[in-house]
Amino acid sequence: MTISLTKKVVITMLILSFLLYSAYLYLNLPFAAVPGDPLADRGKMLWQRHNCTACHQVYGLGGYLGPDLTNVYSKKGPVYINAFLAHGTSVMPDFKLTGPEMEAITAYLKSVDATGSADPKTFKINGNGTIEQ
Repeated sequence: MTISLTKKVVITMLILSFLLYSAYLYLNLPFAAVPGDPLADRGKMLWQRHNCTACHQVYGLGGYLGPDLTNVYSKKGPVYINAFLAHGTSVMPDFKLTGPEMEAITAYLKSVDATGSADPKTFKINGNGTIEQ
């Protein structure tokens, strides 16, 4: 089976158009990269290592055993957060975090708090399982 010259030209033009448009999109992103906070980044890694999302939610996503922590920093403050991190509760285990680890997780929660708000109680649950605020 041979492909006609016209089909080859059309296929080549489509591929070339796709590549050029993709390059244009990636080179002209609508936002500038914002340098992250190294302490908050370390806190995010600790959050993931200890699998906090299994019990807690951020932006309404995660487990339901613990509360949504999206805005805990602005609502309760760092002292409140550190008390839970230092000792755990009857439901939340004591992860034996060091002072710098607690500081990093608190910085991560502060950065999450600064980027959005979430209150799962106000979410509307759609029939297909998605949510709306």
